[in-house]
Amino acid sequence: MPRSTVRPPLRVWVWIAATLALVVVAALLWRGSDAAATESTTAAPADALPGAPAGAVSPAWSADGGPMPVQVVAEGRVVVGAGHGVRGLDPLTGREAWHYTRSNARLCGVTVTDGVAVAVFRTADRCDEAVALDAGTGVRVWTRNLSLRGDAVLSSTTSIVLATSPTGVLTFDPVGNNVRWRAGAPGGCTWLSAVAGSAGVAVLQRCAGAEAVQLRLYDGFEGSEHWTVDVPAAEDADVALLGADALVGVRIDGEVRLFAPDGGALRGTLPAAPGDAVQQTAAAGLVLVRTGDTLSAIDPAGGVPRWTAPTTGLPAATGDDGTEVVVPTADGFVRRDALTGAELGRWAASEVPPDGTATVSGPVVLLRLDDEVRAYR
Repeated sequence: MPRSTVRPPLRVWVWIAATLALVVVAALLWRGSDAAATESTTAAPADALPGAPAGAVSPAWSADGGPMPVQVVAEGRVVVGAGHGVRGLDPLTGREAWHYTRSNARLCGVTVTDGVAVAVFRTADRCDEAVALDAGTGVRVWTRNLSLRGDAVLSSTTSIVLATSPTGVLTFDPVGNNVRWRAGAPGGCTWLSAVAGSAGVAVLQRCAGAEAVQLRLYDGFEGSEHWTVDVPAAEDADVALLGADALVGVRIDGEVRLFAPDGGALRGTLPAAPGDAVQQTAAAGLVLVRTGDTLSAIDPAGGVPRWTAPTTGLPAATGDDGTEVVVPTADGFVRRDALTGAELGRWAASEVPPDGTATVSGPVVLLRLDDEVRAYR
């Protein structure tokens, strides 16, 4: 006799179909999700590199990148940005120690401070997702959503991350993830640039029809305005905000003007020839201003140079107490006492491109460029 076939009830077939549909939908959602598009690796904390550079150094490795953080060395790693993410490299070899990438988003910017690398990504037309990574290990510290313009620029100083656009600024905590404050440009005005430093957040503003730009200084943590001063500048003037540490620096055409952080009084000036690269940083309580091929260490109290030296770029403070600087030159790198400018040593090198920022990690000299990091040892 033929064997009878027992068919499952209709409700079983409905259940099976629903389950398969859920599996398909879940797979499709996963393929299009941020989680699926995110790839990350981590590393053990980096050991401090022993030793110091030799008397002569030569190119050891290089890494392309962009956007690049202003400070690339932190927690024993070299942090570089790329189109879709961030990498942490071994300063001795240039090998990748960790990475964090988002295949479905572009990197708007990355900045390094307080031992973390803060990266902001653009998923559509806005820079709207931020992540903080431990600079040494690549371990994720926090993530959060933001709402920044697509042309926002990211920078930082100790305990402050600053996002800048022509219409306003936003600051947030690099170690936590809370937004501290926002400020916007008044009607008819554009914020040309902004920078965070030990003095606070400085903003350079131009309003329609004005024969001057306005320099404003805000408290970096609370957002309250300290002062505003008018800086005469023609509408077609070459204007740039340089720094906001012991002095607030502004370039207006062929002159660098330095303003006191307590009140905004003009403290000093430096000449800058047309076409000169102009940069500013700080070390050992002095303000270091590069104008063309000259580095000037400015005493904030008097606004005059305490010492000058030849350079092709900008130094970063180094040494255990931050009182040494490594100055890049066409012939190599020169160690100087940050307070006096006295030469403490030099490392001859070839192939040192201009407009870089030099720092040292153990036996390696690192030169940060806009789109590359070069290592010499």
